[in-house]
Parts: sequence; structure tokens; C-alpha cells
Amino acid sequence: MRRFGPDPDNWVRRTSADHDVVVVGAGQAGLGIGFALRRAGIGRAAVVDAAAPGEAGSWMSTARMHTLRTPKSWPQPEFGHSELSFRAWYEGLHGQAAYDVVENIPRTVWAQYVAWFGSVVDVPVRHDTRLVGVVPGSDHLVLRLAVTGTDGHVDERVETTRKLVLATGVEGTGGPALPPYFRALPSHLAAHTGDRIDFGQLAGRSVAVLGAGSSALDAAAVALEAGAQEAHVFTRRSELLVQEPSLNIGRNVGAKENFHRRDDADRWRAQVLAARAGRSCTLESLTRAVAFPGFRVHLSAPWRDARADGGKVRVDAADGSHVFDFVLAGTGYQYDPRTRPELADIAPHIALWRDRYEPPAELAHENLACFPYLGPGYELVAKKAASFVGRIHVFSAATSLSFGIPAGDAQSLATGIPRLVDALSRDLYFEDQAHHQPAKPRPPDTHRSVYEHAIWSR
Repeated sequence: MRRFGPDPDNWVRRTSADHDVVVVGAGQAGLGIGFALRRAGIGRAAVVDAAAPGEAGSWMSTARMHTLRTPKSWPQPEFGHSELSFRAWYEGLHGQAAYDVVENIPRTVWAQYVAWFGSVVDVPVRHDTRLVGVVPGSDHLVLRLAVTGTDGHVDERVETTRKLVLATGVEGTGGPALPPYFRALPSHLAAHTGDRIDFGQLAGRSVAVLGAGSSALDAAAVALEAGAQEAHVFTRRSELLVQEPSLNIGRNVGAKENFHRRDDADRWRAQVLAARAGRSCTLESLTRAVAFPGFRVHLSAPWRDARADGGKVRVDAADGSHVFDFVLAGTGYQYDPRTRPELADIAPHIALWRDRYEPPAELAHENLACFPYLGPGYELVAKKAASFVGRIHVFSAATSLSFGIPAGDAQSLATGIPRLVDALSRDLYFEDQAHHQPAKPRPPDTHRSVYEHAIWSR
């Protein structure tokens, strides 16, 4: 940090708003954004997170893979500054030889690195602070924040900001995608893989997982590692989709960085085809699960219904009826802003993809149609005359339809954070220019006294 030198002075015009930018989420993306804002001279920025100190992000809670699924060489939240990279940190602790033998970064080691990164860049985070509402002000946004004190009491505060960044990870602008019958199950019998789960309670019990992506396989493996007697994975497909270890879409940097510049029809087609192809699991996740004799795979077996039955769950699947002690949904997420309580007041004004693009019938996709339609700086787009919507920027998995990749993942940070901060800087600067009152010009000082004695004359 000494090599960075002092932060630039804050150049943003002071207004009546409490903040110029509020970033919601203090995981790897939120920390990187907070640091980049400071380095861009946007000083009145705040980062808030609903989690307690040390619990932000998913790496030590809902993420369950052994290692990251991205190559260790991909740029991370240091966005180009090698001194802040995972490699610099790891080699500083263990040496170059130790880094060279690492294939994929262990998840818990990555969590330690993110914590180190946050401490080094020293971005202040207001923990135990949840965004619960957003409404427009005259030239700002009004935020309702629920703040949990050390005694557990929750106070609601109102603060204002000119810009809001939602760096909310995999849930993005929506939440878990659950079939209706799954939502009807009691919480002691069912959970989504994105929930915090006490797997210890599953020891000696039978578990079913709906879905066969990596998160589903990892959840089945963790249940078996915790002592579950059986873990059954159900997929609608006739074979598991196993991702080849060499598959690395990040190698085509040009495609990744220009996806958001493709026209709507092209982007839509690419994402619909990807969605129809289905979620793949990694070979690591699969081998981790099949190591247990209690692991079972049900092929061509979508669920038709699931209901509570005498303290257990009865599942009606295409391959018959089954009874389990606990069921998990590895069914991914949806990103419809209308499902987020904190966005309820403004969701009617937010343009979704279905508001901006009508695909041909053969490419219709109900879930993708409800993704937020984002501008080139990750900003929300208004349906009609609701310009305040553009004050909100989304830097989460909800960007995947507009930008091709979920913002917040390691592969998005090196270029996504500068793109986001550039857009925030642009908007604040030109908004300030509209309010600029030029000072009356005064005659410049010629400094003639400095050279008076040297003036030549005949």
C-alpha cells in the first residue's frame, strides 16, 4: 500500500446526500469496489453487509466445494495490481515452490486471502447492516437500513445516497429458484443449497438432492461426509453433465469482455442455449460424492411433487415414489427484482429483459425473461420516465444475461470493477457539471516581479 501512495482527494461535489455511493455486500466484490472507489477519488462511499464481522461472503458458509472452480492464474480482486494478488499473498507465506504445485485454490485458503485483502486495502465495512428498502429522492436514493446491535436489537435507519451498488453475490436481484411444492415443505425437512445448513443433523439419515450441478453434488458429498446414511441425487437428464477439467471459457478474453456489446438477440440466444444445455458438475464434485457407498444417482427422474409425510418427505419422481428424512434443492437461482423485498417499492419501474426484447417463440425462456436489463455500466434501466432507476448498479450474478458472466465471480473482477467504477465516476462527474457555478474570473497573476530584473531594454 505504501507503493500506491496517498489516495486522491475527493473530487465529487458535496450534496445533501449522506453518501455518494453505497455498496451493499462486503464479499470479494464489495471490498474490491470500495477500494477502487477510494483510488478513483470518490471518497464519500460506504460499504455495508448484513453479516457479522468475519462472516461476509459465502466462502465459509454456503460454498462447499473443496477448491475454487476457476484457474488460480485468473486475476482476482486486485484488478491488475500484482502486489495484492492471491499469488503474492500465498508466495509471501509459503514461497514460490509451494504456489507452483497448487492446482486449484482450496476454498478455505481463498477465504483467508479475501480476509487478508480486505485488511490490507482497509475498506471500512458496516457489518450487521441490511438494506431493507429503496425509494427515490429528488436527486438521490433513500435507503432504509436495518442495523443489528450487539444486544441483538434491530434499529431502522434512513440514509441517502446518490448511487447504489448491489454487490450481493449469487442471490443477486432475486433468490433461490424453487418449485412450488418445495416452497410448501417445512424448513426442518427441506433447504436450498444456498441456505446455511447444519449438516451434522443429517448423520444417519437419508437425504435427497433435486438437481445435479456442482452445488448439488457438493451438498450431497457434504451430507455423506457428515455421516448421512444415503444421499440420492435426482436429474431430469439421461446422463450427468460432467464438465471437462480443461473447459475454461475464460481463455477467450475477447468474447468475455465484449459480450455486453453484442445485440440483444445474440445475447439472448447464447444464454437460452446455455440454460437449455443444463448445469454441469465438475469431475471433482462427482468423484467426491461417489467415494461413498450411500451415494445414488437417479437419471431421467425429474420430481413431480414432494410433500411432508409423517415427519419425512415423500417424493414423487419419474422413477417412482421415495421417502427421505431431508431434501435439498440444487435448483439454482432466479433474478426477478420483483421478488426482492428491499426492491419492492421500485421494482415496477425496473426494466426486465422481457420489457426490452421479445425473442422468437422457439427461444422463449420464462426465467431469463425476468432478469434485469442492464446498461453498459451495470446500471438498471427504467421502463419509462423513472430516471432514478439508473442510480442503481448491479454487480452480482444477475448480470449474467446482460454481460455473459456473473459479476462478483473471480473472472469478473479484474475488468468488471474498473468498468463499474468508471461508470459511477462518469455519472457523478457530469451530474456535478450540471450544477457547476463558475467562479467570477480574476486577472491572472503574471509573476512579473520574479523576472522584472531580467527584462532587457535598450
